[in-house]
Amino acid sequence: TTDRDPLLLTPGPLTTSLRTKQAMLHDWGSWDSAFNRITADLCQRLLAIAHGEDSHVCVPLQGSGTFAVEAALGTLVPRDGKVLVPNNGAYCARILKILRYLGRAAVELPVAEDQPASAAAIEAALIADPTITHVAQVHCETGAGILNPLPEIAAAVARQGRRLIVDAMSTFGALDIDARTLPFDAVIAASGKCLEGVPGMGFVIVRRSALEAAAGNCHSLAMDLHDQWIYMQKTTQWRFTPPTHVVVALHAALEQ
Repeated sequence: TTDRDPLLLTPGPLTTSLRTKQAMLHDWGSWDSAFNRITADLCQRLLAIAHGEDSHVCVPLQGSGTFAVEAALGTLVPRDGKVLVPNNGAYCARILKILRYLGRAAVELPVAEDQPASAAAIEAALIADPTITHVAQVHCETGAGILNPLPEIAAAVARQGRRLIVDAMSTFGALDIDARTLPFDAVIAASGKCLEGVPGMGFVIVRRSALEAAAGNCHSLAMDLHDQWIYMQKTTQWRFTPPTHVVVALHAALEQ
């Protein structure tokens, strides 16, 4: 049958296929072993997109992409950490706002909204301030469509021995991000963007060693990615009620 829904020409939520919609017609128990197997397979598929099977893990989280961004920053940045944020748009500015809420020190590196962030400028800022521990970089600043040069930025951050957290909300699944060649602690995305699922689930592809070291960092029980990951390893279940229909819809979208 013809799908009569309007076409969504936004960065996300996106138009979904009939098969993805049909996946949401069935109800799932959040403790059911069949649903837990879908969650596990979904996480493996997401990890494989980033080629991170050997070094990273995938931690899903209820909520929009911003929930996952806040969870990643709150979990991976220690309370005495300091984050450099190259700012060329609204989502970079949102990261700065999140860091203020979290009480994490932040340094803004202003960039014109019509220009990509400069790896050389980022590296110079890191050299100038040895107390900076992390760089939080938006891959593509959605408002203007500016694509920031992630491989060059990642290399610069790694050269200076700092940690990289990437908001890849509008690129993950469309532009290649390869954990084998691109050094990052976390890449953050969501179900309703390029992967063509429905909104309601964020996820973080996070370096296993960084996550293991993050116990006790988080400001929030619900946002604690370390606790979420540990609980899932032990039980195969989500800690709190998962967005079951969102999960199975994203799984169906990835199968397609």
